Amino acid sequence: MSSTSKLSLAERDQRVIWHPYTQMKNPLPHIPIVRGEGVYVFDENGNRYIDAISSWWVNIHGHSNPYIAKKVAEQLTTLEHVIFAGFTHEPAVLLAERLLELLPGKQEKVFYTDNGSTAVEVALKMCLQYWNNLDTPKTKVLAFKNAYHGDTFGAMSVSGRSIFTDAFNSLLFDVEFIDLPNEENIEDLVKHISSLENTSCFIFEPLILGSGGMLMYEARHLDQLLAACRQNNILTIADEVMTGFGRTGTFFACEQLVNKPDIYCLSKGLTGGTMPLGITTCTADIFKAFFSDDKLKTLYHGHSFTANPIACVASLASLDILLAPATLKNIQRISARHTSFLQEIAGHEKIRSVRQTGTIIAIEWKTESGTSYLSDLRNQLYAYFLTRGIILRPLGNIIYILAPYIISDADLDYIYKTIKSALEEI
Repeated sequence: MSSTSKLSLAERDQRVIWHPYTQMKNPLPHIPIVRGEGVYVFDENGNRYIDAISSWWVNIHGHSNPYIAKKVAEQLTTLEHVIFAGFTHEPAVLLAERLLELLPGKQEKVFYTDNGSTAVEVALKMCLQYWNNLDTPKTKVLAFKNAYHGDTFGAMSVSGRSIFTDAFNSLLFDVEFIDLPNEENIEDLVKHISSLENTSCFIFEPLILGSGGMLMYEARHLDQLLAACRQNNILTIADEVMTGFGRTGTFFACEQLVNKPDIYCLSKGLTGGTMPLGITTCTADIFKAFFSDDKLKTLYHGHSFTANPIACVASLASLDILLAPATLKNIQRISARHTSFLQEIAGHEKIRSVRQTGTIIAIEWKTESGTSYLSDLRNQLYAYFLTRGIILRPLGNIIYILAPYIISDADLDYIYKTIKSALEEI
């Protein structure tokens, strides 16, 4: 008999698994999940949890969606994978065609990768090599101070310096960080951009900085920054890994802008949360700088599972659901419900700030130590909601709701009610 046969799944996990973003010495228990259905996941003891954060923002249609599962199953028995250098396939071409029709601005080409971080890596390499290919090399990147763009080295470099990057700061490349724009600083930020030299590109999370604390800012101010970049020959990258596919109330956050970016990064909700896939898109102008008889102007980047057919089919099925009228109504419904809840709790003595953009609402608790990802309040809040059947993963002293679009009003009411209880009891 195996030495592990008498151990629980959680105990076996502890013996062999290293979990992400987790101090493995005395961690909180890892709950064994055995199945998912709609907005719920179920543990091995039959307990049900509302997945109020869409499992790190990916499950936009809920768990085990039958339509996506059917399409994926069909593809598995047709073509599970094929090398994407020298070959192509229908799911990859069709997904590219559909996305290019939906993305705001004049996007012309799709480059496939594996996840959000790699989508960002490709975008940065496109921009840096673009200028190199034009024989006018530029090496500096512009980004927001509290940004988060991923955990690979390029993505870390353009993310705000924090506990996520501390061990690697001396190895990260040169980035010019600026504050989020607002009414008071926008003119100074525009002037600052105009004064910069050697700047290749500006990468930004449109309207919301996710892991940085669900920090929100206005589209009109971002528009002014993009206009300043264009005037100063700085390429722009929209990291819509989190904001894409309806989260901000529009299919893409950049729909709310007048000035459109040169490049988009997509992932998370792309496959409906079914499996990993990343996409970087660009304009014809950027692609043209790589289109050459000179082999050194090639974008030498790729992944073993580039444009995996199963992931592409999952994405196509997710798009079918996303574009259905019922999903748009759900996005509008959730946004309206969040607005009402915001108005109900705004001004509570324990709340420093409550903010909302589209289907995302964030509540920042007051603490004596200020706002911090390492706030002691984090584990209290996490445990409070978990014992009441709600998965909310606080960013320190900030909780947020980022639920699948199929969540019911009854489940939203229960989450709101539980948040109000937490405000009184914690």
